[in-house]
Amino acid sequence: MPDQHIDLNDIQGNIVKAYGRFGYPKARYIFFQFHDVEAGRNFIRDLLPLITTGRPWCKDQPPSATTNIAFTYQGLKHLGLPTKTLHSFPEEFSMGMKARADILGDDGESSPTEWDPIWHHDKYIHMFMSINAKSLEALEERYKKIQDLLKKSSGLVTQLRGHRDGQRDDLPYQEASAIFVDGKPTPTEHFGYQDGISDPYFKGSGGNPLNVVGGGKPTRGDPATLQGWEPLETGEFILGYPDETKELPIAPVPTLLSFNGTFMVYRKLHEKVKTFHDYINNVGKDFPGGPEAVAAKMAGRWRNGAPLVLFPTREEANAFAQEYEKARELAATSAKGKKRYEELRLKRTGFNFGNDLAGSRCPMGAHIRRANPRGCLEFGIKDAFATPGALDNRRRILRRGLPYGEVTNPLSDDGEHGVIFMAIGTSIERQFEFVQQQWINYGNDFKLSNQKDPLLGNHDGKDMFMIEGGSPDNPPFFCPEIPRFVTTRGGEYFFVPGLTAIRMIADNLIDPT
Repeated sequence: MPDQHIDLNDIQGNIVKAYGRFGYPKARYIFFQFHDVEAGRNFIRDLLPLITTGRPWCKDQPPSATTNIAFTYQGLKHLGLPTKTLHSFPEEFSMGMKARADILGDDGESSPTEWDPIWHHDKYIHMFMSINAKSLEALEERYKKIQDLLKKSSGLVTQLRGHRDGQRDDLPYQEASAIFVDGKPTPTEHFGYQDGISDPYFKGSGGNPLNVVGGGKPTRGDPATLQGWEPLETGEFILGYPDETKELPIAPVPTLLSFNGTFMVYRKLHEKVKTFHDYINNVGKDFPGGPEAVAAKMAGRWRNGAPLVLFPTREEANAFAQEYEKARELAATSAKGKKRYEELRLKRTGFNFGNDLAGSRCPMGAHIRRANPRGCLEFGIKDAFATPGALDNRRRILRRGLPYGEVTNPLSDDGEHGVIFMAIGTSIERQFEFVQQQWINYGNDFKLSNQKDPLLGNHDGKDMFMIEGGSPDNPPFFCPEIPRFVTTRGGEYFFVPGLTAIRMIADNLIDPT
């Protein structure tokens, strides 16, 4: 399998590692503002020893907590970066997320006027920090270190308040955590779906090579094998390396500032759990398979993670999920169990929609089909492109983040619970914004006119979702008057520099000439 050497010691760890999968179920997201250039640089310099890189961890000595940082356009401006450098950043980044609300579909309940108070601050957010930890104790310990460094700035660097949690709206940070059941973290989110099953796999990432199945770009081989996938090009996710066009992605100057860096989208997404369950229960009364089948058709997977294209019935999906969990438990103690677990893992992620082009199993408009078409946009035209993913390989994004809040009252949507969604890629416009505008809030590429993603679309109660039928005895089913299930509560665009670039910013060494 072709690969590419990249300097993982110079790349921030949250780019190449989805920390939740590495045993870091607790997180805290913090936002800062600089009131003095030198104080801001000194704070960043002090943070450098704490920043977690992408280098592989010793098996028995992973860190108890990780720390990573990123900057807004205004933050870089307040750190004194030269005008020529600032003007070399992409327009969408310099504008910021609020200014792109129309493109993103952040209207109505999701309008920036409805966001958490921190996003209404009179002055701009300048810096983002994430702390991911193995335990709450480790999280608090790392947070205290950050607070000690912050005190050294004598108020010239401030931590911004204004996050909501149900009781207050002036919290100093956004807490996030995997959902725990019986004291153990789970991969589920508040709607009950298993989340984060596959993530893009790219050259040089240092991840498990098996992750290329379902995570790479599809070839014309068997999708349940390594021959069915190839790693995506590094430049889709990290600046300074060739992308899928075999060219270097557009990047700010000087080169050392952008090299080994990338861009990150941060969004706080509130999940209306009551509205969601009320809707699928109501519509499910008339749909074969009931509410759970409706939920599966909307997502493209059953809530236990089994893909519809391979497991069209709930019974098949449950049987697979039980075998999968059993093999996962045995994998740590048995070579036979490990082998079987790897086989089932490949099956869970290794599929495409080549045998379901009409959507009779997984609807054309289902969420997973929109977010990652897996080559299905060829629409059955034999060998239309050199690779079946030619139309969607350049739209892939690395997903990071965790759920936040708890559903304390399932009979109300008023609680504070949802997902902190972070998307990483070298082009906010080409990757995240395109997917959000054209695939989530529009359906033309899937021959669905203006139909929206049933789960994430900015619905107004007038939209419908079509579940394709497969025969005269199984006609299409229409889910009418879909309400908005997910609303935006805040967000911003950030630049994630490499370690060399962070040192250059701290030491005022950015020279674009």
